[in-house]
Amino acid sequence: MGFDLAFVWAVIILFGVLMYVIMDGFDLGIGILYPFFPEQHDRDVMMNTVAPVWDGNETWLVLGGAGLFAAFPLAYSVILHALTLPLIFMLLGLIFRGVAFEFRYKAEDAARHWWDKAFIFGSVSATFFQGVTLGAFIEGFPVENRMFVGGSLDWIAPFPLFTGAGLVVAYALLGCTWLIAKTDGILQQRMRTVARPLIFILLAVIVVISIWTPLAHSSIAQRWFSFPNILWFSPVPVLVAATTWALLQSLKRETHSLPFVLTLVLIFLGYTGLGISIWPNVIPPDISIWEASGPPQSQGFTLVGALFIIPIILAYTAWSYYVFRGKVRAGENFY
Repeated sequence: MGFDLAFVWAVIILFGVLMYVIMDGFDLGIGILYPFFPEQHDRDVMMNTVAPVWDGNETWLVLGGAGLFAAFPLAYSVILHALTLPLIFMLLGLIFRGVAFEFRYKAEDAARHWWDKAFIFGSVSATFFQGVTLGAFIEGFPVENRMFVGGSLDWIAPFPLFTGAGLVVAYALLGCTWLIAKTDGILQQRMRTVARPLIFILLAVIVVISIWTPLAHSSIAQRWFSFPNILWFSPVPVLVAATTWALLQSLKRETHSLPFVLTLVLIFLGYTGLGISIWPNVIPPDISIWEASGPPQSQGFTLVGALFIIPIILAYTAWSYYVFRGKVRAGENFY
């Protein structure tokens, strides 16, 4: 048996996307929470918790996109063709957020509210269209002769729009629990109050998606509920319920970092569930990673670069979070 380059690249891309969701998720979540915290000093503290690290978080998004282009060019072509508009809207949101991040600190007090609004708009729109992209991906793409044959607006459908809204809730909870870990005092207590309803809303979103996807796609229902798969996969919903309960208990005990860690576990379980539903298809519903693979020479050449750069990314990311560890308080400025 030869070395399975397609499998290795699929793992790398899945890892890159997961790292992006985890690391840029709480960053975007802070912008989503901004409307609920109108006081200037609260917003300053919230933004200062991610000021030293926010721009490095998006490295994983670049890695995932570049990896898809290098390893699975057919998937890259089909997905970009099918989802051109939501991906453009997502990138515009990230641009709005990045510009607002830079200029908010330099703006006069009278004009700062415009950059706050841009930060909110960029965070919400980038998150929503990431969720729309995910939902459209799960729904699948019509492909004939290795070309996308659907319409440019096929993503405007109930399921992608629902997953877009659901991801906004997930990132808001990530941002909320991140701020519980990074702040203290009144702001931290308010985050604990906001986190509780977000947990229940996110749990409802997970339940709806878990019911919707097998009802809409017989292949997904077969994957989850056939024997012996149901025995292997049944721990996933059980772990989701247990993690949700532990998360609520951690808020009651007023722990600091544990709510964020448990939220990461909840996001990981949701990500795992979606992976189980579509694996090994890189172009749902039925084009696998092996069918969409690029030439082995291209995959092997780019794999060398990926294996070199990924440890470097992990090292500088870990170092930056270590350097800027600890609580952020009003009056402190890391930017």
